[in-house]
Amino acid sequence: MRRFIASLDIGSSYIKLVVGEVVKNKINILACVETPSRGIKKGYVINGESAQEAFLEVFKKAENILGVPIKKVIATVPSLYAECFLSGGTVTVGDPEKVITNADIVRAMQKCVYNKIVDNRELVTVLPTSFKVNDEIVTNPLNMVSEQLTMKAIVVTVPKKNIEGINACLKSIGVDLVDVVISPLGDYYEHKTKEENKTIGALVNIGEETTTVSIFNRGILTNLEVIDIGGVNITNDLAYVYKLKEEDALYLKEHLALAHTRLSQPNEALNFNDKYGEKIKINQYDASEVVMGRLTEIINLVKKQINLLTKKQISYIIFTGGVTESEDFDILLEELLGNLAILGKTEEIGARSNKYSTAVGIIKYYNSRLKLRNVEFSIFNKEEQEELGGTDKKVNISDNSLLGKLFGYFFDN
Repeated sequence: MRRFIASLDIGSSYIKLVVGEVVKNKINILACVETPSRGIKKGYVINGESAQEAFLEVFKKAENILGVPIKKVIATVPSLYAECFLSGGTVTVGDPEKVITNADIVRAMQKCVYNKIVDNRELVTVLPTSFKVNDEIVTNPLNMVSEQLTMKAIVVTVPKKNIEGINACLKSIGVDLVDVVISPLGDYYEHKTKEENKTIGALVNIGEETTTVSIFNRGILTNLEVIDIGGVNITNDLAYVYKLKEEDALYLKEHLALAHTRLSQPNEALNFNDKYGEKIKINQYDASEVVMGRLTEIINLVKKQINLLTKKQISYIIFTGGVTESEDFDILLEELLGNLAILGKTEEIGARSNKYSTAVGIIKYYNSRLKLRNVEFSIFNKEEQEELGGTDKKVNISDNSLLGKLFGYFFDN
């Protein structure tokens, strides 16, 4: 069965929707669309009617590309107040021959969270760290023979309020929320390498209103914090310094300013009318100096936050998010962090921008969860897949599908 997955990244400036087909652990992007956020602040729904309109708009854009409606989606929820805790569970192997199966692994995951999540919080994911089989610690117990299976795992939860508004808006437009993810998991799955899976490091997403700093220990999320600073602060700085309207400051940031002054050109400039109607000419060097000042502050705050989140020595800091697309951002990273910093690159054809890092990574993350459980899943049924892209692009797959459960597909209602 071919696997089609849709991910929805709900940001403060834009809502991004990506639909991909997973083929041999690679993603073919079928649709990659966005629309300005409305009724959303820091990932939370603050105006249900406006948010509903924005969601409807982004789904219509994708439907116009694909030719079929999207009725199931995996969505990001705010990382604010997310918690990670270590847990464990032991189950009796169910197979008569005592061969460990995917079903045993899932039951062990269930054991890790049973009676361990308080009423006002909701499960996001269970991330296995190790397994114990016949008194031996292993990384993959599948097909091993044992009476029992013991698992240790990191459990990630968020407040229920992080999810409820998003679920209500999607339900109102006829879209099922199959599962929820926090953005660091998507970002990590988009940018990780085999080497980073063996070490301890940090992942930083600089978004429009917030910057999320996450710690990963051998590929497992162990801690995170959200800092209330992001790209909007750069826009506000430019607006304040040059007395510009917000839309003019944004244009200045995106079309002239660089992230570092090293390669800026004083003779390149743009003309504006300030708030008082006076003509003003702003050159690239001066504008870049303002941008560089705020970005330097953000990166220094990130360094402090990493030291608060872990006392262990880290091997890398991956930077992603829309702000990292600023020209010469890599020069600033090298100057402030040296070889420790890595500028993530979203490389998939059709989504080659770090603003899609989370959305693309969510598809990879969710695919890995499906493989762990050994289940098949597609957001499209057989008839919809036959319509996908037109009748000249029909695909034949089985009728098997999995309807994921809200708040985590590991558990039955």
